[in-house]
Amino acid sequence: MNNRTTRTDTRQAIGKFGEEEAVQYLKKQGYAIVHRNWRCRMGELDIVAKSESVLIVVEVRTRRAGGRFGTAVESVDTRKQLQVRSIAEVYLSMNKLHHTALRFDVIAITAAAVQGESLEPYQVAELKHIESAF
Repeated sequence: MNNRTTRTDTRQAIGKFGEEEAVQYLKKQGYAIVHRNWRCRMGELDIVAKSESVLIVVEVRTRRAGGRFGTAVESVDTRKQLQVRSIAEVYLSMNKLHHTALRFDVIAITAAAVQGESLEPYQVAELKHIESAF
């Protein structure tokens, strides 16, 4: 296995870990999970949740503690925000939810490697839930 494959596998594992942690966090906060990893040709919505009468599109970003590429929050730049908004428009249209109140949140997770005998390779070092992030 080459270095590129290892990096991709690690990145995917961290991303999957972060999304699962985000779902568990949202459920504990009383949110209903409507969809996970909803895809269309334009891309993917990580989590679509509902709280009362508001539909919430949640962008989940996970970074390793001490990583070289900035924080999870910093990675949700203007380009990413525009992409998520565009995909959300498709989601609303395809699900005939034209008049639904919509909010965009970000859950930013910093993951730390677990040392020792744990079955989980990562643990949450920090979780930030930014409501109405954009």
